[in-house]
Amino acid sequence: MQGLYQFASGPLAWAAFIIFFFGLACRLISMFRQVSKKESFLYEYWSWDHALYSMFRWWVIPLGSRNARFNPVMAIVTWVFHVCLIFAPILLVAHVVVLDESALGWSWPTLPEAVTDIMAFLVVIGGCYFAWRRLTLPQVKYVTSGSDFIILAIVVAPFVTGILAYHQWGDPLTWTTLHILSGELWLVAIPFTRLVHMLYAPFVRGYTGSEFQGIRHVKDY
Repeated sequence: MQGLYQFASGPLAWAAFIIFFFGLACRLISMFRQVSKKESFLYEYWSWDHALYSMFRWWVIPLGSRNARFNPVMAIVTWVFHVCLIFAPILLVAHVVVLDESALGWSWPTLPEAVTDIMAFLVVIGGCYFAWRRLTLPQVKYVTSGSDFIILAIVVAPFVTGILAYHQWGDPLTWTTLHILSGELWLVAIPFTRLVHMLYAPFVRGYTGSEFQGIRHVKDY
């Protein structure tokens, strides 16, 4: 297991980050090429004021949109899930220490371990909630396929293994190794699955806000 840990935390980690950033760059270039070729008018409609305000209403305020208020439980769970999903790994002390001690030498402020631990649990709880909806609600179950559960498992796995490693429930080295491997799988999957919505979402939300508020002069929230 020690050898696998060294491999996962060394060469495999670098490979995962390279694939992640290269894949996102290719997706971004492809998106702009398609827009320039087929829908160049989108550039003319884009408004930074309306785009940023739309993102603020939809993403910063948990119930800031009318659509969210129709299903407040889903909206709040989704908001908490995404906030914890993004900020827990970035602001985790252990992750920042690893980066600081690596060849990159990067470092930034972190959150207390107790806070990121709670955030990790919230991600797992949110994942269970989403799985429950897909298994029980007819309107959601109808559009659910096996790939939805696979993607959800890929997203939640780094947090489950991270919790087990942090609390040392079982062999810490085993769970730490699985935590690293699952995190690398998550990074590699993002550019090639529906998880790439993390890249597209700002552009879609920004354009929607620009069109509705700037062209139609109506609220998009």
